[in-house]
Amino acid sequence: MGFVGSLLKPLRFAKEYVLLPTEAKRELQHDRAGLPDCDPGIDQAIGEAMAWLGRAQDSSSTNDGGVARHYSLIDGWGPSYPETTGYIIPTMLAYSHAKNDEVLSRRARRMLDWLRAIQLPDGGFQAGTVDATPVVPTTFNTGQILLGLASGVQEFGDQYREPLRRAAEWLVKTQDPDGCWRKHPSPFAEPGEKAYETHVAWGLMEAARVENSREYGEAALANVRWALQQQQGNGWFAKCCLSDPTQPLTHTIGYVLRGIVEAYRFSKEPSFLQASRKTADALLSVLRADGFLPGRLDPQWHGTVSWACLTGIVQIAHCWLLLFQDTGDTRYRDAAFVANRYVRRSMRHDGLPSVRGGIKGSFPVDGLYGTYEYLNWACKFFIDSHMLEQKVRGSAQ
Repeated sequence: MGFVGSLLKPLRFAKEYVLLPTEAKRELQHDRAGLPDCDPGIDQAIGEAMAWLGRAQDSSSTNDGGVARHYSLIDGWGPSYPETTGYIIPTMLAYSHAKNDEVLSRRARRMLDWLRAIQLPDGGFQAGTVDATPVVPTTFNTGQILLGLASGVQEFGDQYREPLRRAAEWLVKTQDPDGCWRKHPSPFAEPGEKAYETHVAWGLMEAARVENSREYGEAALANVRWALQQQQGNGWFAKCCLSDPTQPLTHTIGYVLRGIVEAYRFSKEPSFLQASRKTADALLSVLRADGFLPGRLDPQWHGTVSWACLTGIVQIAHCWLLLFQDTGDTRYRDAAFVANRYVRRSMRHDGLPSVRGGIKGSFPVDGLYGTYEYLNWACKFFIDSHMLEQKVRGSAQ
């Protein structure tokens, strides 16, 4: 059956290809030819990506101030996505400061006002896009929006403090005694505990900084300590994927790693730095010379797919840059530069405004993460990692 299946696979691909819209066919052909050698440079790429995020906000199919989840080569712009709109806010504010751009500040404020308006009565935020059902409070999404609310308080003042407190207190109240969150999982991910909710813990750390709250900080670190129980001796994490924990996405590996790095920066506990380096070092061994990382990795850190999850690559690159700052280990810096360049070369700098400056879910575009989609969070993490690369490069001069 396996042999027959391998013979039929090209036929299935041909049938699916025929049904694709022209724009999707064109992009697939482009990607199948490989990454172009041309590198537009960091500054231009950041500017293009930020402009794409602005178009994603303006083009959301729900037209509410949030950022469209994606642009699909199959069916166009998607609805606003509360979770990722939340953590896009600090990115937009950081770039608005760098460029002294009041337009971007107003965009961030519109996102904040929309999120404040859709907060649920218990303080949590819903899973999925704004039009998804069921509308239920969800741990992960609430933690990501908390990142935006914390930056909103810091930037604009107390008008966002009450939503921040309500979200943070809901997370503290719904946390289990061992630090894990089990009561309010996303209905759009596979059931089970999630090690990558260290990224929720990071949201609580930012709330703790804003509120000077020991309670928020302790809850955050309790979650990170629980997650470290899922770390294997070689740095790989169990229970760390949206859909298949036996071969997690680099995207969710990037989430868990960032949360642990931030826990070290928040607490200065050496065990967190040691744990983050264990995973970061293992990822160094997987990185290809051109910056490619397989989109999924098994417990022995072997790639299980031939495509790249572009989101995961820039998330991991950002973590490497943070660890370079913390340790001075140039392996992290150099790996991040190579990884960022790989994703930068995948960006379109011409063509339709809906794709120019966007970052695909996968490379090639038919890979099985955000298939045929340009994702708003891929763009956000791309900007973050490249802005930090600029800073690192600048400090070396």
